[in-house]
Amino acid sequence: MNERHVPVLETSRLTLTLPAPDDADALVAYLERNREHLRPWSPPEAPGARTLEGARRRIEKMHVELDTGAAVRFWLYPRDPAAPRLVGAVSLSNIVLGPFRACYLGYQLDRTFEGRGLMHEALTAVIRYAFDELRLHRIMANYVPTNARSGSVLRRLGFVIEGYAHDYLFIGGCFRDHILTALTNQHLADAEALCTPGG
Repeated sequence: MNERHVPVLETSRLTLTLPAPDDADALVAYLERNREHLRPWSPPEAPGARTLEGARRRIEKMHVELDTGAAVRFWLYPRDPAAPRLVGAVSLSNIVLGPFRACYLGYQLDRTFEGRGLMHEALTAVIRYAFDELRLHRIMANYVPTNARSGSVLRRLGFVIEGYAHDYLFIGGCFRDHILTALTNQHLADAEALCTPGG
């Protein structure tokens, strides 16, 4: 397996990168702290997800996904020393290159940090990474219609609604409808070379 360099993104208030193995306890604390907050918007939890061993397995999987090019999962480390070590996550998953050059965007934020613009700050940095470093053309982000906060942050970032999918994803205990949105990279100058098979 070809190990890839772990990306590190810096914003005014955050460092975004993959967790290290010794961050397992911070990941467990984050999941426990936000258990009820995330439940309505999250797929079913893997067995043992909120244990140290489960967190270590999850972190190991994140690094395997990075190495294989399948996904890049950034976690949000605040610069404020009084804040918890981890306060959220942004993921670029199901990355496909070639003529498609696209991925899915996912994100979540600690309940006590909502309303401060942190997610907008984090997403701006990750989108720039996806377009400038990964040279992707398309980022897709889908959200439950009742999640007004999620819809609002996507609109501010320029995502365009492309459709409505019924019973799209098993979230919060049942299959739920989702609004489908996407953002495209209009500055992919070397698109023809990148989009050839194997590009």
